[in-house]
Amino acid sequence: MNAPDGTLHTDFLVLGSGIAGLRAALGLSRHGAVLVVTKDQPSESNTGYAQGGVAVAIGADDDTRLHLDDTVSAGAGIVSGAAARVLVEEGPERIRELASWGARFDREDGRYHFTREGAHSRNRVLHALGDATGWEMVRALLERAHRTEAIAVRSFACSTDLLVRDGIARGCRFLDEPGSETAVLARATLLATGGAGRVFAETTNPPVATGDGAAMAQRAGAALLDMEFVQFHPTALAVEGAPRFLISEAVRGEGAYLRNAAGERFTDELAARDRVARAIVRENREGRGPVSLDLRHLDAERVRTRFPRIAATCRRYGIDITRDPVPVTPAAHYVMGGVATDLHGRSTLRGLYAAGEAAGTGVHGANRLASNSLLEGLVFGARAAEGIADHAMGSIREELQRRCWQALGLERDGSSLASLERWLDERRQAAPTRPADRAAAEDRNLLDVASAMAASARFREESRGSHYRTDFPSPDERFHGHTLLEAGAPRLVDVETPVPEGARC
Repeated sequence: MNAPDGTLHTDFLVLGSGIAGLRAALGLSRHGAVLVVTKDQPSESNTGYAQGGVAVAIGADDDTRLHLDDTVSAGAGIVSGAAARVLVEEGPERIRELASWGARFDREDGRYHFTREGAHSRNRVLHALGDATGWEMVRALLERAHRTEAIAVRSFACSTDLLVRDGIARGCRFLDEPGSETAVLARATLLATGGAGRVFAETTNPPVATGDGAAMAQRAGAALLDMEFVQFHPTALAVEGAPRFLISEAVRGEGAYLRNAAGERFTDELAARDRVARAIVRENREGRGPVSLDLRHLDAERVRTRFPRIAATCRRYGIDITRDPVPVTPAAHYVMGGVATDLHGRSTLRGLYAAGEAAGTGVHGANRLASNSLLEGLVFGARAAEGIADHAMGSIREELQRRCWQALGLERDGSSLASLERWLDERRQAAPTRPADRAAAEDRNLLDVASAMAASARFREESRGSHYRTDFPSPDERFHGHTLLEAGAPRLVDVETPVPEGARC
C-alpha cells in the first residue's frame, strides 16, 4: 500500500527471490501481505544456477543420521550441530512439500533418482530435468507465489539500505531501474539476497550476487558470522571469453575424471570441494595444467540426457562433452557465512531476519557439503517465516496496545485519534481474512475493537465521564445520547432507546 508521501507499506518485506525468499514468502502469506523485492527478474538468483541437485536423505539406503554425519564431517569441526540436525531432519518434509507443489524431480523406474557428490557417503543428491534442479525448484515456488494473492513481487529494484528506527529494522530503501528511490516500511524484514561471489574475479555466481544482504545488515548494526569461509567450486568452465559456467559436481558423481595436461588423474574426484579445488590449483601452479574434466569414457547418450544444460552450454563454446575434454578451473561459489541468525532466522537486530546463503547459522561450518545449499534455502526459509510470524503477531499486538494507550487512554484528542484510525485501517486491511491460529484471530479482533473505539471517540467531540478530549474539555449537549456505530459510521441515538425498535428481535 502507498502512503501519501510515496512510502510503501507491507506486513512482511522479503529481499530476494531465490529459494529461501520464496519459501519464506509463501509461509508468511498466511499471516499478512508480503512484498518480495528483487533486483532483477524474479527467476535470476543463485538458486536458478544450481545444477547438480539437492541433498536429502529419503533414499532407501539412506537416513538423516548419515546425512548429518557427512554434513558435520565436511564442515571441518565447526558445524553447528543443532542447525545441521534441523537441516537434515526437516529436509525430507520440505522436499515432499515442494514436489506436491509441482517440482518435477527426476525418476527412474518410478522412483526418485539419486546421484552422489563429493564427501557424501550415499547417493542422496536428488535432481530435476537432468542438471537444472535449482531452476525447476524456483519455477515451482514462483508459480505458487504468483497464485498467492497476499504476495506481491517488485522486480528490477535494488535494495540499498535498511531502515532502522529505535533500534528496530523497519524496512528498506531501494532504487528502481530509472534511479528513483522508494522506501518500504514493514513489520519484519527478511534478507534472502543470496551470496557474494562477485567479490572475486573468478566466480560461478550471476551478476546479482554482490553480497547485498550482509552489507546492508552490517551497516545497520547486525552481526555477521563466519565471513572468512568462502567455498571455491573445483570445476567451472575455463574457456577464454566464456563466463565461469558451473560444471556440476554431479558430473564427477556420474564418473567423470579430472586430468592434467599429461592426461593423468591426480586427485580423488569425490573428495571435499576444498581439497579438489586446491589439487587443481597445485597442478596449474607446478606446470602440469591446464586441468580438464574427462567424460569420454562414459555412455554418450546417458551424458547428454543426464546433463542437457551443461552439454548445450559447452557446445556453444565449441566443446562436445562426450568427445572433448572440458577445461575447468576453480571459482568462488558459495559463502558459508552471512548475517548471524538463530534457527528461526532472527538476526541480532530486532525486526531483521535472514535465510539461505545470506544467513550465517553455522550449518555449513567451514566447508559446505555439496548440494546442501538448496535444502538450506527450503528448510530455513520455512523456519524464518515461522519466526517472523511469531514476532510480528506479538509485535503488532504490542504496537496496538502502545498506540491505543497513547491515543485512546485517559486523555484523547482528534488529531491523535485520526492518526490511530489510519494506522488501524492499514493493519485491518492487511489482516488475514481466515486467521491461521488463535493469536492471529485474537489480533484481528483487537484491531476491529480498537477501530470501533477510536471511531466513536473521535465522533464524540466533548468530554463526558470516562471520555476526556483535551481539544473539547467540556460536556456538550449536542452529544447528549449514545453513540451507535453501524458499518463503521457513528451516530447519536436517544438516551432511553439506544437500539432502534426495528433492530430488536
